[in-house]
Amino acid sequence: MDILLLSNGKIAGNTHVMEFAADAIIEQVKRTGAKHFVVIPYAVIRSSHDDRVALIQATFDKLGLDCIATGLHRAEDPVTAIEQADGIIVSGGNTWVLNKTLHDLGLVGPIRKAVLKQGKAYIGWSAGTNIGCPTIRTTNDMPIVTGAILSSLNFVPFQINPHYLEASVEGHMGETRDERIQEFLEVNKHEPVIGIPEGTWLALTDNKISYHAANGKPLKFFSYGNEPIYYQRGDDVQFLMDLNY
Repeated sequence: MDILLLSNGKIAGNTHVMEFAADAIIEQVKRTGAKHFVVIPYAVIRSSHDDRVALIQATFDKLGLDCIATGLHRAEDPVTAIEQADGIIVSGGNTWVLNKTLHDLGLVGPIRKAVLKQGKAYIGWSAGTNIGCPTIRTTNDMPIVTGAILSSLNFVPFQINPHYLEASVEGHMGETRDERIQEFLEVNKHEPVIGIPEGTWLALTDNKISYHAANGKPLKFFSYGNEPIYYQRGDDVQFLMDLNY
């Protein structure tokens, strides 16, 4: 497998989506030889799916990559489109809508086959990263659809909280992000959670995992009954792929 799981789409100073992970994307394209990426834009709510595909194509052009992005929403047969593509990009947006749409269209199995068995490149950010987990229960998004589905692509054996923010807002009386994650662990004691801040990502190649940060921010590892542990870019985090629950 060759997977990039980005926390978010842009950081300060970026003009294009995924720009902060440009080197990783260029290297992935070279490794896999991917030319045609199918873009899954179902998470996008407040802008058009076509516009999101165009943003990704603009990123490819900026990076000098000879890659074509096409929207899965335009395909007559989405399963065939995934089978024929060299890679898959899943945009951020609302995770609940995205995951439900993948299940409704019967795409979970074809995506897993393409990525895990055929080694097709996968890039996701925000919601596109959440669905790489066993479930989407650690998303930050509101469940704005009914009949929401929790199980997802299960690329990694742990939960991810993208856009992770270690902060308390003055005057805000609701729970902090850490408190929300601790609530999850109280109920799901054997399911660790990885907090990845803006501008960071996880890279998985042939079951090897590494942590990267364009801004030096650390990953935060949460597990039940233990103090959270920080890992910096370059630290060995291979143990994450050996987690079992």
